[in-house]
Amino acid sequence: MDKLDENYYSKLLELQQLDFALVELTLFLDTHPNDMQILQQFNQLAQQRQHVAHEFEMQYGPLLQFGHSFSKYPWQWSQTPWPWQV
Repeated sequence: MDKLDENYYSKLLELQQLDFALVELTLFLDTHPNDMQILQQFNQLAQQRQHVAHEFEMQYGPLLQFGHSFSKYPWQWSQTPWPWQV
């Protein structure tokens, strides 16, 4: 991937924002496990994150390794930049 388009960075930012919110909600739920509203919000964001990650991987390649993400042919994991390098 020689030149990354603006959508690449936009999708990575969206994933980072969702991950941040999910971590915060996880910490809250650790101390408030019976809060149904927060649990619903967590599940909604988790589903949204899964959708955004799937779209990203279909267009740009895997986000994770060791069987957490699929790869198209040829093997995409060896192609840089990796998400944490941008």
